[in-house]
Amino acid sequence: MPELPEVETVKNELMPHIIGRKLTDITFFWEGIVKQLSAAEFRSRLIGQEITGLDRHGKYLVFTLSGDHLMVMHLKMSGSLLVSQDSTEPPKYTRAIIHLDTGTRIIFRDPRKFGAMWLVDDRRTITDKLGPEPLEDNFTPAVLAQRLHHRKAPIKALLCDQSVIAGIGNMYADEALFAARIHPLRWGGSLSPEEIERLFQAIQQILRTAIANKGASIVNYYRPSGEPGTAHFEFKVAHGRGSTCPVHNIPIQRITVRNRGTYFCPKCQVET
Repeated sequence: MPELPEVETVKNELMPHIIGRKLTDITFFWEGIVKQLSAAEFRSRLIGQEITGLDRHGKYLVFTLSGDHLMVMHLKMSGSLLVSQDSTEPPKYTRAIIHLDTGTRIIFRDPRKFGAMWLVDDRRTITDKLGPEPLEDNFTPAVLAQRLHHRKAPIKALLCDQSVIAGIGNMYADEALFAARIHPLRWGGSLSPEEIERLFQAIQQILRTAIANKGASIVNYYRPSGEPGTAHFEFKVAHGRGSTCPVHNIPIQRITVRNRGTYFCPKCQVET
C-alpha cells in the first residue's frame, strides 16, 4: 500500500493543484526521505522551478519540472500526499511539505518513514527495472504469458514482483487471483493459456474498478483531499481475515507467500 490504483488516484487528484505552479520552498521534517542528494541541495535545486507535468510509472510519481530535472516520489507502505490550502499545523507524521506559488502546500505524510524522493535527469535511473504497465495497450495476454514463461515462483509472488508487472501489490494480486480462480501458490509457468487469459482480464478489471473507486483506504492511504478511497468495499478476499467467500460462503483462508499475507478461497482457487 499504496498500489497502482491509489497512486493513479493521487496523480489524477494532484494535477489540478500543481500543473503550471512554481515551487517556492520545501520544508523537511525528516531529511531521510531524500535519496541521493542532501536535503539542502535537493531544496536549492527545486526552488523556483515550475511543475509542467505529472505521470505515474508503476507505483512511482514522476513530476516534470521546467529545469533539467524530474522529481520522483514513492509513497511506499504508508505514504500519502495531501493538499492543504492554509498554513495550519501539518498533521502528525508529516515528513516534507512542498510550497507552491498559489499558497497551496503538498504535504508528504508517512507514518512508517519508508517514503522516498529523488531528483533525477532521467526517470529510467529509477524506473528502468520495472515490468510492463498492466493497463497500457501494449500489455496483452501474450505479454503476460511471456512474463510468466518457465517461472517456478508462486504466481502471487510474481504478480507482486515489480520487475514482472509494474504497480500490482499484495491486495490487488489477491483480488485478481480470486477473480481468475487461480491458487496463489501455483507456479507462474504452470498456468494454461486459458488461465492466463482469465488472469489478464481479472488484473485489468480489478485495477480499473479500484481506480474508479479512488483506491482502497485499508490503513494509511488517503486521497489528496484527505478523504478515503472506497475500493476496499468491493474486495472479495483481500484483507479478508474472518470473512467468508462470497461465492461458496466458506471461510477465506490466509497463508504466507514469500513473506506476504495472502488471502484466498480454497474452493474457488483449488491448488492443482
